[in-house]
Amino acid sequence: MKRLKQTSLTALSTLSLLLILTACGDKPQEHAGQTADEVVSEVSSAQNGEPTDVVARVGDQVITFSQINTMLNSSAVVGVSIPALGTPERDTVRITLLDKIVSANLLYLDAMKQGVDQDAAYQQALHKFRGDILTGIYRDRFLQDAIEISDEEIEDYYQTTGNPDAELTDDVRAALVAVLRKQKLEERSEELRTSLREGVTVQLNDNEMDPLQDAERADTAVLASINGTPITWGEARHALGGKVSSASADDRRQAMNNYLDQQILVTKANALGLDKDPVFQARYNEYQKTRLINLHRDNLAREFEPTDEELRTYYEANRDEIMTPEFRKVQFIVVKTQEEASDLKKKIDGGELTMFLAARDYSIDPQAKQNLGEIGWQSRGKGWPELDEVIFTLGPGEIGGPVQTPAGWNLLLVQDVHDAQHDDFKQASTRKLTRRMYIHEKLDDYVVNLRKNGFPVEVYEDNLILLAQREADMVKQLAERAAESGSVTQQRLEELQEIYK
Repeated sequence: MKRLKQTSLTALSTLSLLLILTACGDKPQEHAGQTADEVVSEVSSAQNGEPTDVVARVGDQVITFSQINTMLNSSAVVGVSIPALGTPERDTVRITLLDKIVSANLLYLDAMKQGVDQDAAYQQALHKFRGDILTGIYRDRFLQDAIEISDEEIEDYYQTTGNPDAELTDDVRAALVAVLRKQKLEERSEELRTSLREGVTVQLNDNEMDPLQDAERADTAVLASINGTPITWGEARHALGGKVSSASADDRRQAMNNYLDQQILVTKANALGLDKDPVFQARYNEYQKTRLINLHRDNLAREFEPTDEELRTYYEANRDEIMTPEFRKVQFIVVKTQEEASDLKKKIDGGELTMFLAARDYSIDPQAKQNLGEIGWQSRGKGWPELDEVIFTLGPGEIGGPVQTPAGWNLLLVQDVHDAQHDDFKQASTRKLTRRMYIHEKLDDYVVNLRKNGFPVEVYEDNLILLAQREADMVKQLAERAAESGSVTQQRLEELQEIYK
């Protein structure tokens, strides 16, 4: 199978952690006195690798085993449980997720084909996200040398601020590290702020700083410039607020200066090649893809909006799936004769006996001694018609019978009632549910058509099975090692057992 060039999100998350640790671990003082650009440029970006775990392809989009596992392990997956590693149940869920990812990729490719990615609001959202991520990476890398605190720094600080004769315990050390780290972060943040505009010419247009004029302001109006490059209202609106505001001109200047600082940071980040960083690329690509899929799905949903007649017709055709029938929680007793059943009912009505004791001591049902006659929630049509006729006429707490069935003579108690739901199309909640199901079905049909006629879909079943088996084998080996005498896992388990004795 051909290997396609793509980096898994799991690998990228690990890589980002390694980059931080590598940059901050050995030489905590080596960046002292350097400019922000010099510090950031020393943190190199890893190159994208080719995945070896491709399990499917939709058009030019690849789906990897690790991508499915990342999605599977995410608490954001709604309606899907998370089975343990190496279990058959995990394989079943993995197939479900693979189908969801295939469908998402089909919608993405369809959106690109239809030019949905040219939507102005979508492009603006991408621009803002890109700026936010790049400035975050730039700041983080500039501040990295403030993360590590050396033993010498701790000792010096302790000698000058604490009691030199007192013991430097682990708790005291941890507290000192927190204080020193905060100080260093504040110092480095101030360095970044003061040096940010060095060598940069920034001009603000005071004539465009009144928020009360926002409604009339043209998109081409120039609010400021950076090194002669104009920043227009159309570009900055999303950051400053596009509606008429009661804020003052001073508030607008502050907001505009914050926006300009971010643009300067983005320019510096681009100059250092941080937009080529694999962590940035992974996050940006995921965002632009997910947002485009959601935008396309929303557009399609509007196209599929049903008329009132279409909605009513759909409800009638799918009424059994839409409505929830009435349920009643039932307790019963069955005996051999009508006389015995009538006698028991008199005793129960008179308070001489409870349904629980009567079921335990007199019912001929084989499960009565275990469940005391409680058979749970029942819907109409699931049992003998003779019982339904009584059960669904009783109110909560009422006893009915005797009723004859092939099993004997029955007494029935309705313990609780759940009324039917969505059984009336005129109800707003019923119409809302019906509309949601209608549009969801239309979207499913649309995706099925894309799968058949829109874009090629390939699933590499052999690779999927092989990778799942490797995962199961790995889990088995780890479990065996953990059970060995002297293993770290075993030691930790023993320590926990001691704690909870």
